[in-house]
Amino acid sequence: PDMAGQVENYEEAALNPILYEDRPDWFRTWEETGLITHNDLNNDGRIQMYNNAADFSDRGWEGNELEVNNDILVLANPEIANLPGWVVGLIAAGGIAAALSTAAGLLLAISSAISHDLIKTMINPKISEKGEMLAARISMAGAILLATYLGLNPPGFAAQTVALAFGIAGASLFPALMMGIFSKRMNNKGAIAGMLTGLICTLLYIFTYLGWFFIPGTNMLANTPDNWILGISPLSFGAVGALINFAVAFVVSNATDAPPQEIQDLVESVRYPKGAGAAVDH
Repeated sequence: PDMAGQVENYEEAALNPILYEDRPDWFRTWEETGLITHNDLNNDGRIQMYNNAADFSDRGWEGNELEVNNDILVLANPEIANLPGWVVGLIAAGGIAAALSTAAGLLLAISSAISHDLIKTMINPKISEKGEMLAARISMAGAILLATYLGLNPPGFAAQTVALAFGIAGASLFPALMMGIFSKRMNNKGAIAGMLTGLICTLLYIFTYLGWFFIPGTNMLANTPDNWILGISPLSFGAVGALINFAVAFVVSNATDAPPQEIQDLVESVRYPKGAGAAVDH
């Protein structure tokens, strides 16, 4: 309230918005990054921030004048609360450390999956260690470039991007892992068919509303609840993709040859580890 024309309550603050020249220091700091922008639509020198669905034309307001990037809220909160600078630095360092550790693990997994699991195991078993290392480095560089592009052109703010990532992973990997453990009838054909079907269906649904490969302006339908199929958001379609994956994997696995006996024995050993006795009632 103190910043909103020295008023005593928030109701008065809403009627008497803060002057742009009186904006607080944290506002000025983040404004320099372009993550907070103000557009004085009615040229009154004040900041009106509200849902554009509301109509305040009777007050001379012409719409929301303040845009705040959702991704800065965590980092900006300490400054908004006037906490000391070392707290802000600690939070920023924690965020960077978390991002770097996660990125490092994912890059190692991607490079080893492509160089060893895909190229050496399936495509070229005779590849040398030097060639395998080169393939790992190239795949890691490609992953970095893709991550950089998505970082510069994110499909949404951080929470939305994480939801998309988990949705895609759930629609492709989760059913194969679950059925591989709990069904001895699951084979490679069923796993591959299910993963491809679930992944493609999920990506098509996401790209339909968020743009092809998240490129702005390439979406075929507006990302609004009115256009969603059965009201399912693109962020939540991973669950549907997982169900499709389960169904396709089950049908294909049962329509094709059963996996070799050693694979079935492996599944059995995962479910019932050697030496494990019967459950004991306590």
